[in-house]
Amino acid sequence: MKNILFICSQNRLRSPTAEHLYSKTPGLDVVSAGLDNDAVMRVTPDLLSWADRIFVMDKSHRNRLSRKFRDSLRGKVVTCLDIPDEFDFMEPALLQLLEQRLTPSLGKPVKAHPTAEET
Repeated sequence: MKNILFICSQNRLRSPTAEHLYSKTPGLDVVSAGLDNDAVMRVTPDLLSWADRIFVMDKSHRNRLSRKFRDSLRGKVVTCLDIPDEFDFMEPALLQLLEQRLTPSLGKPVKAHPTAEET
């Protein structure tokens, strides 16, 4: 099992969408967190220690992560997805962009079966 951490600012839009997209993928345990003090779930040294791979949504996240958690990042791979903060949670364009950028590293996500409301 690979532990995957997705990071954005507030853990409300981009990183939770990535977590949801890959939540059913076999072999992956995925979590999302945010760097802001008011994030839904905040990045912690323990969370960084847990992660085998870390994905940040943009360069500012990588920079802030490096400044704030330098010691916790030793030996960690941090990948920047270059996804701007212009999407809503689960927006189809965001899902498509995340899948496109993450498939080379994580493979294709296994999508849950649509609910009756989605069909």
